[in-house]
This record gives sequence, structure tokens and C-alpha cells, in this order.
Amino acid sequence: MILYPAIDVLDGQVVRLEKGDFNAVTEYGDDPVAVAEDYLKAGASWLHMVDLSGARDGTRRQGDLVSRITATGIKVQTGGGVRSRADVEAILEAGASRAVVGSLAVTSPQTVIGWLNEFGPEAITAAFDVRIVNATPYPTAKGWTEVSARTLGELLEDYRRAELSHALVTDVGRDGMLQGPNTELYRDLALARPDLRWQASGGVSSLDDLTALKEAGADGAIIGKALFEGRFTLEEALSC
Repeated sequence: MILYPAIDVLDGQVVRLEKGDFNAVTEYGDDPVAVAEDYLKAGASWLHMVDLSGARDGTRRQGDLVSRITATGIKVQTGGGVRSRADVEAILEAGASRAVVGSLAVTSPQTVIGWLNEFGPEAITAAFDVRIVNATPYPTAKGWTEVSARTLGELLEDYRRAELSHALVTDVGRDGMLQGPNTELYRDLALARPDLRWQASGGVSSLDDLTALKEAGADGAIIGKALFEGRFTLEEALSC
């Protein structure tokens, strides 16, 4: 399982949002490049970066920051408000290994399938933020404010003939809450679609959580707030 230490960047500041709320911001410093360098030195091969400035206002995408982070040698997957082919191209040209596409992966799968065909399956991670309703995951869009009428499983059928490889799923009820991940969700996804490489996001608070995700079949795990809050070190996470 690949570990993706995560940084959310808003106007050059490393922050975390509680359940995606821009009014519930905790700041963790003003040097994202230094954080990336520390993760690289600790042994990480990947960084997951959320461009919150780009998510809030697409004209303020932080491409220069992506370039400076990738120059450290760490591989980066990044997104935040990706709305067009030009956004995907700009992210990749800035040096990122993968562009993370969120809302459009839910609202316009055919558009994302076109990008997968053009840029290749290794260049795009489709990110699905889900709400659990009666034990069933439903994708959300537009900052979690809109919930799809289709289940995640139904939506993924649209991608079955596409070359989608990397799928990131966040249980939005657990994001930033340090209450443990929804391991049952990822176990179900891995069993239903073993053709996809699942990344788990939301709720990781302990080393036991990481072990549970690996046992559930997750191919990757996003770690954010737990590292900043000192629940464990990245070295400990990688060793477990």
C-alpha cells in the first residue's frame, strides 16, 4: 500500500479544513515546499496536494508551487477545482505525476473518460467524495453540497470501459475528524472493482487504521491531519 502524506494549500499556507468548510480552517505553516521536503526525507515517494485556492477560485491555481514541490524529487498528485482540459494539462506541465479530478468525475464522466484517453490512465486520479446513506455511498459534487441520485457503484459503471486506474474515495463524514477510516467501504470497493487501484481518504488517526486499510484491500492511503497533529510520524507509518 502506498502512503500519500497530504497537504492542503490555501493562498500559500498549509491548512486543513474540517469537513471541507472554508470557515473551519486550521493553519499549519507557510512553507509547503519545506513540508514536502521533510516528507521526502522521511521516505515518502508521493505527496497528495489539494490546491484549495484553485478549488475556491480556478483563476488562482498554484501551478508555480506545484513546480517547486516536484523539483524536490517527490512525486505529486494534485487537484482542486479542476474544471477543464487546460487545467489538467497545466497541472501535468507543472510537473505533477497525476491530476486529481473531483466534481467533474461525478457530474461529467464522459469528459473525464476523454481526458483518460488523451493523457493516459497514469496521469489522472478520479476522486469521489461520498456520503453514506443507508450504508450505501453516494457521490457528492461542488464542495460536497450536491449529492448524486446515483450510487457510487452505478457511476463507476460509466468508467468500466475506460482506462480508469486510480480512484480516490473520501467518506466526507470522516474527513479531518480523526475518527478512523471507513474500512468497510474500501473493503466493499476492492471486492466489487478489483480492477481499480483504490486510495482511501478521510479519518486516518492511528497506525492501526493504516493496517486495517491495507487488510481491507486499499492500494493507497491519504494521511493528512494525523501527521500534523502528531498522532504518529511518517517514518512510523511507512514502517508499519
